[in-house]
Amino acid sequence: MFPFLRHVRSVLAGAAISLAALAGPACAAGQIRDAEIEQTLRDYGTPIWKAANLDPSSVQIIIWNDPSLNAFVAEGQNIFLHTGLILATESPNQLKGVMAHETGHIAGGHLARSDANMGKAMRPAIISIGLGILALAAGAPDAGAALISGSTQFAMASYVRFSQVQESAADQAGMSFLDASGQSGEGLVDFFEKFRYEEVMSDARRQPYFRTHPLSSDRIEALRVRVEGAANFKAKDSDADITRFKMMQAKLYGFLETPARTLIKYPEKDTSQPARYARAVAAYRVPDTGKALKEIEALVQADPNNPYFQELWGQILFEGGKAKEAVPHDRLALKLRPDSALLQINLARSLNGVGDEASAKEAIGLLQKAVAIEADNAFAWREMAIAYDTTQNEGMARLASAEQSFSIGDYAQALNFAQRAKKTLPEGSASWRRASDIVLVAENEARQKRRG
Repeated sequence: MFPFLRHVRSVLAGAAISLAALAGPACAAGQIRDAEIEQTLRDYGTPIWKAANLDPSSVQIIIWNDPSLNAFVAEGQNIFLHTGLILATESPNQLKGVMAHETGHIAGGHLARSDANMGKAMRPAIISIGLGILALAAGAPDAGAALISGSTQFAMASYVRFSQVQESAADQAGMSFLDASGQSGEGLVDFFEKFRYEEVMSDARRQPYFRTHPLSSDRIEALRVRVEGAANFKAKDSDADITRFKMMQAKLYGFLETPARTLIKYPEKDTSQPARYARAVAAYRVPDTGKALKEIEALVQADPNNPYFQELWGQILFEGGKAKEAVPHDRLALKLRPDSALLQINLARSLNGVGDEASAKEAIGLLQKAVAIEADNAFAWREMAIAYDTTQNEGMARLASAEQSFSIGDYAQALNFAQRAKKTLPEGSASWRRASDIVLVAENEARQKRRG
């Protein structure tokens, strides 16, 4: 649970935020990175993606901090899920249903086709505008105005018909993927039923998801018939999936809502793991470190092999200025989930907080592993620069800063740091060549910006 940006798409540059940094529901929208929540969503999605003949490693889940109910596919195989949607779903099966529907858009190539069909839809509009201009020139202002004003309606009518076909196709595809992976599609029907009232609301009041995914009774009923006839219609969420779902929602609620609202939803009398988790986060944010650690200790006692409890324990200590005390908890979290780049970076951050050369060298090793997995992770490069500065390696520190700036598209800063790195790094070395590459690309981007 810490801030850094993954360069999935340009709009995300500079927008990644940590759960820990959030002050409440009024905080600005941005990408959230969290090892536990991402892993839960990835575990939910992997069987669906495999059923769709997609490589799970090529599908990215982006958790977007926005209380509105929305999910969508953007730029290839990136599925965006708003926190509002995650919190609004009532079961893993409902959330999986939405993910399966979005996967249907990916598998069907709908994003590319939408662009093409928008162009087709605009053709009659352009013709109508042209005829309207000619009518105006010919002295028929009423006819000209009617043709021009009606042009957008022609385009929208054509595009809406196409969009409705896509949505129904994504429903059916998502249902197939769920059934093929041994899961019921009932959750998607339940989700649509829950928000059926959206159909009668004005566009201004409608939730964003249902502006781009319009509901209709016919669409819901067609999906219901398919779901009830599927082989796995009666399949239920596993106890493990339900537990992880509740923990994910509790964690999000604790970080995104005010502590007072969290304590109303998860009162002290509730001693379940999700309630303790939410209260630990709420107490940490007050801050009431003693209360937060009391809840965390109870969670760890009940589940000592949960890496994310250790991660939160370490975070509470680190944010409280106790980096050295945080290290054992972050180290244990990584030991329990050694494949997690986020937990590698988390431990490296605490080691950097200790501030001695031995800790910095260990941090560098961890960060090198992390950027091998996530090369465009700006936060990892920032921590790398700190660690190299501690070890007095100026050239590598400036190169790491160049990588950080490059990953978020700040080419002016990337150019500055890369040029400084080249002056110190051994000429011809791999690091010197990497700095040279950044200089070339950054200079080209700067030239294009000046021309544009």
